[in-house]
Amino acid sequence: MRVHTGEKPYSCNTCGKTFRFCGGLKIHTRIHTGERPYSCKPCGKTFRSWSDLEKHTRVHTGEKPYSCNTCGKTFSDSSGLKIHMRIHTGEKAYSCKICLKTFRYCGDLKKHTRTHTGEKPYSCNTCGKTFTFCGGLKMHARIHTDEKPYSCNTCGKTFANSSVLKIHMRIHTGEKAYSCKICLKTFRYCGDLKKHTRTHTGEKPYSCNTCGKTFSDSSGLKSHIRTHTGEKPYSCKTCGKTFRTLSQLTIHTRVHTGEKPYSCNTCGKTFSDSCGLKRHMRTHTREKLFTCKTCGKTFTKNNHLIVHMRTHTGEKLFTCKTCGKTFTKNSHLIVHMRTHTGEKPFTCKTCGKTFTQTSNLTTHMRTHTGEKP
Repeated sequence: MRVHTGEKPYSCNTCGKTFRFCGGLKIHTRIHTGERPYSCKPCGKTFRSWSDLEKHTRVHTGEKPYSCNTCGKTFSDSSGLKIHMRIHTGEKAYSCKICLKTFRYCGDLKKHTRTHTGEKPYSCNTCGKTFTFCGGLKMHARIHTDEKPYSCNTCGKTFANSSVLKIHMRIHTGEKAYSCKICLKTFRYCGDLKKHTRTHTGEKPYSCNTCGKTFSDSSGLKSHIRTHTGEKPYSCKTCGKTFRTLSQLTIHTRVHTGEKPYSCNTCGKTFSDSCGLKRHMRTHTREKLFTCKTCGKTFTKNNHLIVHMRTHTGEKLFTCKTCGKTFTKNSHLIVHMRTHTGEKPFTCKTCGKTFTQTSNLTTHMRTHTGEKP
């Protein structure tokens, strides 16, 4: 009858909690006394109640007597089945009192509440860093232990947490689960979609404190800051040359390996980086994206436009250290320097005569071939 009346006549002398039945009070009292009279024979673990021991025993036997009527999944205890059923019913019984967000599980609500309170109860014993969730601490601890328990079945690469492995697997499966709503382009990672979306919105939320230049992503800002600090943290193991970004190092490494992974679909010419291929494609399309605002002349490469602009501004950035003469192009300075050094690196294969520049050699060759320009 107490189920109907709600009567709870049994009260805990220590904390005052009340119970319907004497047995419930007896089990509860063991929380205060620490008594665990029920022991698991296979592993020796002890429990406060017989029912807890009974549930635990199924860990060893593998018994799962509780079955979901919807999908057939089985569970070792009734509470596990009850929680699982919420996946099918969509029930979210736990609500945040601050923002009213609802959750399927009590544990998820507890974790969420910490986003409001700022509580970080889990602390790293090695460096003292604190975390909101136990899982966060567990993953962080692997930085110190270098433990990587999650392994890719395809390539064998190991990871510190399962979520990173899951993302890595998309390299092998080719899965691109994130799609741009504007242009429908798909991406492997959510972060890449966010960055891409800014190409449509023009949003550049990351700003340089030194010069004020803005960027669409934090990595772009980080790389840019190194132009001010001069930092070049990426070093080539072959020649020791240093670079501001990992991508610059990757491209440079191909100078040593000879790798050219980018290929022109029109003529088959290969390139060590995508920018080289992109520039090359303009030789086929005749596309000239860069236009001089002064005279309207167009160029396939931006650096060609920059050099051309000096014909209008008269700017001569390159100075001869010997005589002080200035030039608009570095290549012109290099040729000029040979008037001082006497260097003549271009040789006629027919008569052996040497020249300071290729154009002079080309003109000379006509004396042998009889070719008329």
